[in-house]
Amino acid sequence: MDNFFILLCVGFLIGTLGTLIGAGGGFILVPLLLLTHPELTPEVVTAISMGLVACNAISGSIAYARIGRIDYRAGLLFAVFTIPGSILGVMATKYVPQDVFQLVFGGLLIVLSVFLFVRKKATDQLLQEPVPAGMKKATLTDRAGTVFSYAYNQRAGILISVLVGFLSPILGIGGGIIHVPAMVHWLHFPVYIATATSHFILAIMSSVSVIVHAINGNYNDPQVLKMVIALCIGAMCGAQLGAFLSHRIKGKTITKALAVCLGIVGLRLLLSHFL
Repeated sequence: MDNFFILLCVGFLIGTLGTLIGAGGGFILVPLLLLTHPELTPEVVTAISMGLVACNAISGSIAYARIGRIDYRAGLLFAVFTIPGSILGVMATKYVPQDVFQLVFGGLLIVLSVFLFVRKKATDQLLQEPVPAGMKKATLTDRAGTVFSYAYNQRAGILISVLVGFLSPILGIGGGIIHVPAMVHWLHFPVYIATATSHFILAIMSSVSVIVHAINGNYNDPQVLKMVIALCIGAMCGAQLGAFLSHRIKGKTITKALAVCLGIVGLRLLLSHFL
């Protein structure tokens, strides 16, 4: 997977799928790199993945901003609390052994696979009036004129963001695959707002991770830098397509197929660890 054109195509597909479901795409790229480039350390693998995630999230956020479905107030608040965890997570990747990394990531992929496959389709809940104590009320009108009224628990959102900020750079997954379900099912954001806002949070958090990786010298290898550039160019283009398709096709079939693929890759990583 070292050919520049192939890397472009891989980045494009990951960017499209990642943006389509509101994730950064790292959860697809990391196992792919582990299987195709076993010589890379976990630190370098996560550095490459976070580079793609950052470009994908920034590009996707621009597209979602044009649609008008980003909750900037909640997004900025949650993003601030992902930053300390993100920095610590990048530093922690130096101390994660290769075999432990594959074991943990393989197990996580299987858990995500089961969750994506069996979860019920999220439906937007009606806003309760009056708003319960401790809940933050929000109203957002998108470019099409659709009004979204909802309320969420800020404290719970902050705690989730700190955890996501720490785990994301360690595993190189970006965090959207965790943040979106959490925002929809636990914080009760409308699905469309959760997807767009998660991408905005991810753009900030992953950019911080990339800066820390760069300071640590994880992009100094010319071959690694070439991979990052090619994957990022593809991901930025794919993110625009993913945002365009996000409200025009049903994501159920794509999500189920993705869940099966994640499960297969997770099993493959676990088998390579034990065999």
